[in-house]
Amino acid sequence: MASEEIVSKMTTSSGELLGLAFMAFFIITLSSTARYYFKFFCFIAFSVVCAVGPVPLMLFRPRDYRNALIPAYLCIGFGKMLGASFTVRGKENIQRNHGGVVLMNHQSALDLIVLAELWPIMGRSTVVAKKEVLYMFPFGMACWLWGTLFIDRQNRDSARSVINKEAKAINEKQAKLLFFPEGTRGSGDKLLPFKKGSFHVAVESQAFIQPVVISKYHFLKSNAKIFNRGQNIIKILPEVPCAGLTKDDIPELMERVQRMMQKEYELLSDESLSINNISEVH
Repeated sequence: MASEEIVSKMTTSSGELLGLAFMAFFIITLSSTARYYFKFFCFIAFSVVCAVGPVPLMLFRPRDYRNALIPAYLCIGFGKMLGASFTVRGKENIQRNHGGVVLMNHQSALDLIVLAELWPIMGRSTVVAKKEVLYMFPFGMACWLWGTLFIDRQNRDSARSVINKEAKAINEKQAKLLFFPEGTRGSGDKLLPFKKGSFHVAVESQAFIQPVVISKYHFLKSNAKIFNRGQNIIKILPEVPCAGLTKDDIPELMERVQRMMQKEYELLSDESLSINNISEVH
């Protein structure tokens, strides 16, 4: 009798689990909102696992950009599973024999996949993030181990001091500093106004600026809670030299680079619409 009772309970539990699994599948399949939250939850959870898993190996070479290579490859693979695929163009424009400032438009947390795509091909790289990320244990620790620069956006002098100190690595170690010049996420047809910080670094170090443009995420609509599948384009544009420029030239440099990236953003976004066979009403 005891064994029959155990079997009965196990059968009931298994049935309940199957029922819950079916309900979850049913909701995710039919509800775009449920699918949106489910995909983002999976993406964030898996990103943390990808970043933290190799930490024991990272401890052998702290603050080394190569520590991010394994998380990068895993992130790219999982992004494809969720439906966020990227094609990288313009690799011939990358010059690994010198450092520079890499500027990218910022749309979503999914930009982590963009960083993952760029990390192995850019060479010695580091990214700038707000200091709050450092305290997101254990993800923040992993970020520190692969060389992320953490800045206090509320303290401009401190932030500039940290970035300028690291900017020396542009010339000394042929490093690439990756920035999102908009400073915050934007999902519209126009890029948000660029902030000056990254341009100050480029001019002060007399480095090259490497604009990188990512097509609009037509498959992702945060307001409508839609997260479908989509093929996206990352285009690496030719470098913009800053040799001979001074701080007085920064406003014109900012305008020129933003204009260049805006034009490419519109072209790539239109192409992305065609690739994904999507029609949008503006």
